[in-house]
Amino acid sequence: MTLLVCETFWSLLGESTRAGLPAFFIRLAGCNLRCRYCDTPYAWEGGEERSVVSLLAAAGARPVRRVLVTGGEPLLQPQVHPLLEGLLAAGCTVLLETNGSLPIAGLDPRVHRIVDVKCPASGMAERCHWENLEALTPRDEVKFVVADREDFRYALEVVRTYQLLGRAPVLISPVFGELDPREAAAWIMESGLNLRLNLQLHKYLWGPAARGV
Repeated sequence: MTLLVCETFWSLLGESTRAGLPAFFIRLAGCNLRCRYCDTPYAWEGGEERSVVSLLAAAGARPVRRVLVTGGEPLLQPQVHPLLEGLLAAGCTVLLETNGSLPIAGLDPRVHRIVDVKCPASGMAERCHWENLEALTPRDEVKFVVADREDFRYALEVVRTYQLLGRAPVLISPVFGELDPREAAAWIMESGLNLRLNLQLHKYLWGPAARGV
């Protein structure tokens, strides 16, 4: 069993409610979307073929058993399922980031799913697999990357329509270098809703172009 892998590395989680915690990153190659502001276009194609066994061994060699599987879009590769199950069997806390365009219902329920909802400025809002929002549990998280006030209003509409605050944590992530985080913070406070400002910690620590950190 093999997967196309863009990169693996040991670092701190830059996003989600676990931001700042150490984790082993497995970034799979290939993506079915082309978001305007994508910060990992190098993961859209290509990749190195690696066995699930070798990835499990690499994750198991780290001092903390916390693994983030990301992309690209990891759900494009069917062998991601045995990878996730193997990581769980090894006692790892497993997080999976998905762009929200593919079904999450078939994933092992022990996986913490971080699901994007694409806003209009991404150019990909019509690609959302809306059934995912009905499948969320409190173990999961929903992320809205916002570039402007219109994106934030869109996020609020989706949050209310799908009653997301009763399902899982909701993250508001301003596009780095495009939207001042202070504006997003003000909008959150103005909304009166229990939303979480989600800054990309890794970019503040190592810069927006850094890889493998």
